[in-house]
Amino acid sequence: MPRPRIAVTMGDPAGIGPELCCRIAAEPALGDVCEPVVIGDPDVLARVAGRLALRAPRAIAAAVPALGASAIIPGQPSAASGAMALAAIEHAVRGCRDGSYAAMVTGPIAKSAIAASGCDFPGHTELLAQRCGVTDVAMVMYDEALAVVMSTCHRALDGTGAALNQPRIVRCAHLLHAALRRLRARPPRLAMLGFNPHAGETGMFGAEEARAIQPAVAQLRSEGIVISDPLPPDTAFTPAARAYYDGHVCHYHDQALIPFKALCFDTGVNVTLGLPIIRTSVDHGTAFDIAWQGRAEPDSLRAAIRLAVRLLPSADGRG
Repeated sequence: MPRPRIAVTMGDPAGIGPELCCRIAAEPALGDVCEPVVIGDPDVLARVAGRLALRAPRAIAAAVPALGASAIIPGQPSAASGAMALAAIEHAVRGCRDGSYAAMVTGPIAKSAIAASGCDFPGHTELLAQRCGVTDVAMVMYDEALAVVMSTCHRALDGTGAALNQPRIVRCAHLLHAALRRLRARPPRLAMLGFNPHAGETGMFGAEEARAIQPAVAQLRSEGIVISDPLPPDTAFTPAARAYYDGHVCHYHDQALIPFKALCFDTGVNVTLGLPIIRTSVDHGTAFDIAWQGRAEPDSLRAAIRLAVRLLPSADGRG
């Protein structure tokens, strides 16, 4: 059986993405399960490889006309670096949609550089949804030890409570449940977090639990999903809770990502659910402070590639 071709985007070339691509492309263990295809500027990759005494991977060029590798300065995001990162993403999306790639795995980008290049999206998740023509997607952070989904994602805290609604919470819980059922090969148990301190304390600290979250729990239970009542966020991630629940339904970015990155930073994976394609990503940023210095660890990118393979329809979900 042919190995699936997985598009691996370089991320922002001024960050650690090029080094990560050089490192994972040389790993024979990944080559045993898939064919990683690096998408990015070959000259940038060659510059990084030469500086770090690594072998430059063969890459499919996704360069931007009139921009060259010399325009990229390590540690300094710019409109040029954002344009290169965006070009790689666009190429990978097109390739996944036309069947050239079985899945895409994205390197870390700088949202400010992407914006400077003229693309006005708050993050990968929203950009990919627009390019794929869908709106109801969810950002999941996955590790064997912890899985979290966010019912809201890249938005300011001001107004987040008002944005919570029952249909969106139910949709995110369904997406997480389906993914975990596939990956764990059994029906998962979900934890539903509250939004306010003490999960609202029966309305003393806010109305979001009664207005949107508890009704979502009731609907999910009526559909056969095992899920908790809204849990106080400060106790939802205790060792006992993590041992019992397979996944956590959270309601804003940092409510999910602070515990996740504290516990799973090195091996965590970002997954976009609800797309017509498979997309995973590293769970960390561009690390401009150590760009092109030989200090980047490829654990998260390696895990993202392996998870993308596990999520393929032909996989058994347990690889």
